[in-house]
Amino acid sequence: MELSTVIGPLPQARHRRFEVRVLLAFVAIYFLWGGTFLAIRIAVLQIPPFFTAGLRFFTAGAVLYVFMRLYGQPSPSAAQWRSIAVTALCMFVATYGALFWAEQYVPSGITSVIEATLPITTIAFEVFIFRQQPFRWRMLAAVALGFCGVAWLLIKNDQQPLAGLPCVVILAGGTAWSLGAVLTRSMARPKSLPLAAGAQMMLGGAVLLALSQATGELRPFPHISLHAGLALLYLIVGGSLLGFTAYVWLLARMPATRVASHAYVNPLVAVALGYFAAGEVLTIRMILASTLVVASVFLILKSPGVRA
Repeated sequence: MELSTVIGPLPQARHRRFEVRVLLAFVAIYFLWGGTFLAIRIAVLQIPPFFTAGLRFFTAGAVLYVFMRLYGQPSPSAAQWRSIAVTALCMFVATYGALFWAEQYVPSGITSVIEATLPITTIAFEVFIFRQQPFRWRMLAAVALGFCGVAWLLIKNDQQPLAGLPCVVILAGGTAWSLGAVLTRSMARPKSLPLAAGAQMMLGGAVLLALSQATGELRPFPHISLHAGLALLYLIVGGSLLGFTAYVWLLARMPATRVASHAYVNPLVAVALGYFAAGEVLTIRMILASTLVVASVFLILKSPGVRA
């Protein structure tokens, strides 16, 4: 007997409302997150990078954490706070501290393609180092494809010269994210994903703000133009609060691999925005290298048994 025979047909208006909400949520994780790379680039050209990253994550994390606590979620235990601290240091301090610093020197489109290697390095850790997933030749080919794309993007190119050290810093920061993602899967975590993410962002943001103070970024305090201020506001509200809320909402209603499709859509959005909105250089070589990286991520996320 079909389910519709028992409960009756779903009201058309309600079904349409659900479809619209799903569409809007995917628009948020595709385009709001895709736009964060250009927003970071705009912000860090005027505002110190560690201060920008710290303010973004501390503000968004505090709002999310306090909201979830008021909503009735229990405070994390001591063991869970240790897991949150590891995640905050790996994912927010190391990864985003590196990314915000490097975007002073690397265009947003290039940064987004390098950052798209996160699923590639994560699966490499899981399969080849921690042995958390079985070895598959298809997976090895996908990982190799992605790293070939990055290598092709970064090797000497007279048409589009790149700052080598900042690009390597972005890659290293992404590796820290992947390591944190793998390690925390075996550690105690709060049941509420929004609460955990809010705590991670808040703690990571606090460390980044302390790092900003320790490195003397704010001496003297920089002039913040309206343009840079709006970019920072976009990162807090659009990138962290709205984008992440949409992501969590989708995870509760859609297959994780479908939600993870943002990993190969975001760089496409970022490259297009960088080219059309900021006048960044776009060469055939960059398009082809980006295609290899995006194809690698697609193959990895579509592989059976992969946890998105």
